[in-house]
Amino acid sequence: MNDADTMALRHFRLSRDSAGIAWLEIDCAESSVNRLSGEVLAELTQVLDHFDHRPPAGLILLSGKASGFFAGADINEFGALDQVDLVQELIARGCKVFDRLAAVPYPTLALVHGHCVGGGLELALACRYRLAVDQADTSFALPEVMLGIVPAWGGMHRLPALIGAPAALDMMLTGRAVDARKAQRLGLVDARVPLRLKRQAAAQHVRSGKPPRRARGLGRLLNARVLRPIMMRQTARKLDERDPYQHYMAPRAILEIWGRHDGEALEAPDLLREMTRSDTARNLIRVFRLQERLKAFGRPTTEATEVQHVHVVGAGTMGGDIAAWCALKGIRVTLQDQDRERIADAQGRAHALFIRRIKEKREQRAAFDRLIPDPEGYGVSQADLIIEAITENLEAKQGLYANLEPRMKPGALLASNTSSLSLQVLGAQLREPQRLVGIHFFNPVARMQLVEVVETDVLSPAARATALAFVGKLSKLPLPVKDAPGFLVNAVLAPYMLEAMRCVDEGLAPETVDEAMKVFGMPMGPLELADTVGLDIAHAAGQQLAGAHSLPKCLEAHLARRELGRKTGRGFYVWKDGKAVKKTPGTPPSGLSERLIAPLVERTRAQVEHGVVADADLADAGVVLGTGFAPFSGGPLHRERHRAPPVHPI
Repeated sequence: MNDADTMALRHFRLSRDSAGIAWLEIDCAESSVNRLSGEVLAELTQVLDHFDHRPPAGLILLSGKASGFFAGADINEFGALDQVDLVQELIARGCKVFDRLAAVPYPTLALVHGHCVGGGLELALACRYRLAVDQADTSFALPEVMLGIVPAWGGMHRLPALIGAPAALDMMLTGRAVDARKAQRLGLVDARVPLRLKRQAAAQHVRSGKPPRRARGLGRLLNARVLRPIMMRQTARKLDERDPYQHYMAPRAILEIWGRHDGEALEAPDLLREMTRSDTARNLIRVFRLQERLKAFGRPTTEATEVQHVHVVGAGTMGGDIAAWCALKGIRVTLQDQDRERIADAQGRAHALFIRRIKEKREQRAAFDRLIPDPEGYGVSQADLIIEAITENLEAKQGLYANLEPRMKPGALLASNTSSLSLQVLGAQLREPQRLVGIHFFNPVARMQLVEVVETDVLSPAARATALAFVGKLSKLPLPVKDAPGFLVNAVLAPYMLEAMRCVDEGLAPETVDEAMKVFGMPMGPLELADTVGLDIAHAAGQQLAGAHSLPKCLEAHLARRELGRKTGRGFYVWKDGKAVKKTPGTPPSGLSERLIAPLVERTRAQVEHGVVADADLADAGVVLGTGFAPFSGGPLHRERHRAPPVHPI
């Protein structure tokens, strides 16, 4: 009798081979990815019940989807975090299934390719063995901390026992992923296996009889109960440095549950209750859902043309880094600039990026080979997409377009990385303005996820679809915006930074102004941000968006002295080795943060009302991801809607 004949499984396929090994293939119905929903956990329980009566020689769990092993728990089931009993029940259900899997008498193995994150990694940790398919997209992570919650299905207990406390805490407290190579080095997986041999390797390993891996050396010692207080103190100091105003509870909850409860989440019900009821957890889950919405814009459609060759004009910081990122993501790139030294500098930065991001030397070389210096612009006629990233000068850009357009192949797109100029005006002299689109990256390109895709009234649907899919191919988050001064992100940043500068005009120290916003929850103060962006760029945006207001005197003074911020070594701060040199901040005046936030909120609301961005949720997503606006707030408009009204004395 076939195993599967006795069960009605929607999300799994079950079979046994001639050696008696059971192969449990996870393929969640009606989904492009595998997620550990309540229904999936129930089916896994059903399978384990069946194996109690007909135990296999070994059990191998693998994915039936190209997208990866597991994308974690079904986040939609976390919708009502304030319903504590429901959350406790969900945690208990997952723990029960995974504890049961970990205790079965037959050997178990997780064969992982692609993403293995969150509950998916906790499932793999419950197996006796783990093998990683040796591919670039295979990765492991416990990213729950980014959602303001904890890995509650055994991950906080099993991961430290497997790889040691220091490495496990680093993964859990940052949410960062590790690739297959690092996973093997840490001891997270038993081995890396080639794609073509994955099934043979899994079958051999699950019957090997090898003892399960355990942490060794100092990592194991520091996981011992008697030494955990030392690790807790050291780690708490690092958390305080990273989050001095304690805006985020989840990292401290993870540390507490690991240190005092052996990683067992259900042993700390009061802590779970406080965390899951917090606005922070709800808002971080909201931001995650907004990111998923942006990600959906980048999925290829039938209207989109796949971009295989990009030609970038302008090898400065933005153009060169855009070219490097495209090459990193597997796209052939030709890079044009009149100054060969700028191309060489861009190649140097690209080489450093490839070494940092790619572990295999052969793949590093392949990425570098995809970035082709092209000072004469021969790549224009072959490219599917031309990205212009030259100086913010209308005449210069229009002159370049006049040169490029006759040489572009039919169907190719022309994109501008302009941060402030009108696309409609830029394309006024084009024969085919319907193929001019804005693709606005943010600096630094390698770190910033958000990309604004700027559309005019004449942009063709095919060009729009192609631009969005191209951004998605780069693993970035595309935000569709209408052509308007500053689009969304720069439009809301300009009044915020200008208001901060007016505070300096009134006598406040830059450090004090910036400190007020760091206390509020910003990763960087507005004046340090202005220095980072460049005071010349802040000035240009301010001129465009200040309206009847005059520009701050301190900004004009810095520009008169050619003090442009980080790129010249001096602005509101002196910059050394890429970092601002700051004095000790004074105590921010009461109400300063709200004063600074007010123009940002007002401008964000205006951009929605004027149709620059489709709705308030997308505006919040753009401002959080594009400016660093405190993610735990859920975004500026969400925060305004949910703020308690001020209490006025009678």
